[in-house]
Amino acid sequence: MLLNRLWNASIHTRIFLRRWMPTNILLDRLRTRRCLRWGVPAMLLGVVYILIAATCTELIDQGWSEWLYLAFFWALWNGLKFLLFGPWSLILLAQVRTREAIARRRQHRHAARSEHAPV
Repeated sequence: MLLNRLWNASIHTRIFLRRWMPTNILLDRLRTRRCLRWGVPAMLLGVVYILIAATCTELIDQGWSEWLYLAFFWALWNGLKFLLFGPWSLILLAQVRTREAIARRRQHRHAARSEHAPV
């Protein structure tokens, strides 16, 4: 029973985060066929998040509040998401283009066969 409740809570949390968190919305948009080419430039956003995380640790070392660790983990997590999405988007783009090329070849062969077929 407890495992079932934990499972349901994790599902609802995931749905909430994917629907309402800006970085998740952006990554979902980048995963579409039209936007896959923007995966590598989106890695620059990951660099910005990593710089924010580094700034947070520097401020904590200088005596600022340790609550900045929350901002650090938030920025680190988002930075890693964008940094890892860049290479992954290239893999996804290669898969999509391969499927499209295969479909074009099949369509071209089908059209060539129907031209030469007796009527």
